[in-house]
Amino acid sequence: MSRLKGIAGRDTRAGFRTESRDCSACVPQGLLKAARKSGQLNLSGRNLSEVPQCVWRINVDIPEEANQNLSFNASERWWEQTDLTKLIISNNKLQSLTDDLRLLPALTVLDIHDNQLTSLPSAIRELENLQKLNVSHNKLKILPEEITNLRNLKGLYLQHNELTCIPEGFEQLSNLEDLDLSNNRLTTVPASFSFLSSLMRLNLSSNQLKSLPAELSGMKRLKHLDCNSNLLETIPPELASMESLELLYLRRNKLRFLPEFPSCKLLKELHVGENQIEMLGAEHLKHLNSILVLDLRDNKLKSVPDEITLLQSLERLDLSNNDISSLPCSLGRLHLKFLALEGNPLRTIRREIINKGTQEVLKYLRSKIKDDGPSQNDSVTETAMTLPSESRVNVHTIITLKMLDYSDKQTALIPDEVFDAVKSNIITSINFSKNQLCEIPKRIVELKEMVSDVNLSFNKLSFISLELCTLQKLTFLDLRNNFLSSLPEEMESLTRLQTINLSFNRFKILPEVLYRIPTLETILISNNQVGSLDPQKMKTMESLITLDLQNNDLLQIPPELGNCVNLRTLLLDGNPFRVPRAAIIMKGTAAILEYLRDRIPT
Repeated sequence: MSRLKGIAGRDTRAGFRTESRDCSACVPQGLLKAARKSGQLNLSGRNLSEVPQCVWRINVDIPEEANQNLSFNASERWWEQTDLTKLIISNNKLQSLTDDLRLLPALTVLDIHDNQLTSLPSAIRELENLQKLNVSHNKLKILPEEITNLRNLKGLYLQHNELTCIPEGFEQLSNLEDLDLSNNRLTTVPASFSFLSSLMRLNLSSNQLKSLPAELSGMKRLKHLDCNSNLLETIPPELASMESLELLYLRRNKLRFLPEFPSCKLLKELHVGENQIEMLGAEHLKHLNSILVLDLRDNKLKSVPDEITLLQSLERLDLSNNDISSLPCSLGRLHLKFLALEGNPLRTIRREIINKGTQEVLKYLRSKIKDDGPSQNDSVTETAMTLPSESRVNVHTIITLKMLDYSDKQTALIPDEVFDAVKSNIITSINFSKNQLCEIPKRIVELKEMVSDVNLSFNKLSFISLELCTLQKLTFLDLRNNFLSSLPEEMESLTRLQTINLSFNRFKILPEVLYRIPTLETILISNNQVGSLDPQKMKTMESLITLDLQNNDLLQIPPELGNCVNLRTLLLDGNPFRVPRAAIIMKGTAAILEYLRDRIPT
């Protein structure tokens, strides 16, 4: 009965009945009853224009059922209710919140994203237990200073608002680990951000930043920094001292030079595509010892230095849409899983070799290396260690390259000994290409916690089994040269997939499930029978940068495709449409999209 002490002497019952009737139309009593037990209430997508009073007072007022029952069993003791700790009121039509917010002091999660809020009440300072606040996709122009009182806040999501500045004292949020300020109108970042000592992820993308404060280097735990789509011309050299940094996104800025990172020993991904970088030198590469992904697409590079071989950990290299006419043969020594070269005036490698994919290009470059003898890397590969019981399994690639390679065997079945050979080793890549597989091996599911790259090209697959859909870390999937005509809906669960190659199959439409994978950056579906695509759904694919539809059956290109402004490479050659004309196609992606936009019906 201790819960009643706070409301003793007040006639809360009198006002409750009227409020309850008004409230029940928006919030079913059963939902409130369940929330009193669980401490969680989800009111998303209910078309609410204001938060019903019974929600704010859920832990203050005596429930209606208390007025109707004289006896309660153990599960109905309303006076033993749980304080509300999680409130979700997203996807509604809220324009404001009242100061009654203070009646829920136990809240740890408040999710009000996708509403029409222009401000937050000052009473938010009283939610001292709050750990996660999501106010993204609203119309906030300013944050109240009181937000700096939320000292237990770990996640703050403010993306897609209209913020132009950050309030004084923001650095007091010392427990903040995840901060998303993307898609606002910020022109500066406060130097005081350096005091956000717990911050691990900072998203500043799609703002109007012309510079970053050198003080950001004080964030000693920061792992993920996203500054895509700003107006940055330089990066302060102090950022090179951020020893914990693992992912750095600088796409779509105005950088002319690749920054140097002598202290970023853990940097795994560097994305500097769509800038104005003209030169790549040894000084830019020599410190990137741990780099796995290097994105240099859509710049002005004219060459790649021999020192690229310093990047021995590199797995993915994107050089597309530059001005590169030749590649160093030493590039063939890298163990790349993905190499993008389209959109370069390459003269030293035939187009047919490039079209065959990464491994064929690397093989070609290795064949051109003029050495006195085999390189150390080559000799190790040729004399790869094998165990007597696993004579057909290259254990060397398992141990050193973290790859399960059983390719070019022309087999219809992957032997159990291949999977047995993995044992306790970490595997990040699978290569079962150039076989006769009619289905995906079921034992692939054993590697679902590790694998990020899968190559099943040049087989006889006519369907995709659900085992593949369990690979939650999958980022790269090569299914070209099979007999596929559809993809399972369950592929929607591949929430990290960035690149899929479906070229040389039997697709007649772009598979619907692809529209629902928001992380996709590259779709290669050339040489199929694709006759249509949905430009409205494609516009929602905000990460999509490359779409290869060459040699399909497109009779027309929908003008609305011009709204897909994030596309940097759109390949349409070899289709039977009459417009755009070949002269437009030859001008490149930007010209095609502009042409299509001009023809959208008004």
